[in-house]
Amino acid sequence: QVQLVESGGGLVQPGDPLRLSCAASGITFSIYDMGWYRQTPGKQRELVATIFVGGTTRYVDSVKGRFTISRDNAKSTVYLQMNNLKPEDTAVYYCNAKRGGLQYWGQGTQVTVSS
Repeated sequence: QVQLVESGGGLVQPGDPLRLSCAASGITFSIYDMGWYRQTPGKQRELVATIFVGGTTRYVDSVKGRFTISRDNAKSTVYLQMNNLKPEDTAVYYCNAKRGGLQYWGQGTQVTVSS
């Protein structure tokens, strides 16, 4: 049974940092590309950051320079370090594992940025 379990969300003030974690089980983590998506009510889920099997990373323009995605294959965990958070970063953040035609999702963790 595949499980992706996100943690680390919460309520923070603008400018604060936050680190999300996603622990995977039931898959060979090291051979999956891992991503973080986010979604707000009424909007499509948006790809925020991806880290590929080889370690290459990609980010949506709105988070470049503020967010960093990383992975620890020994712990089967992917992280999203979010710095200088803005109110527009408020969303439910989802972890995603992808390999070929296979794709798995976590349950999501809420991030709220508000003063």
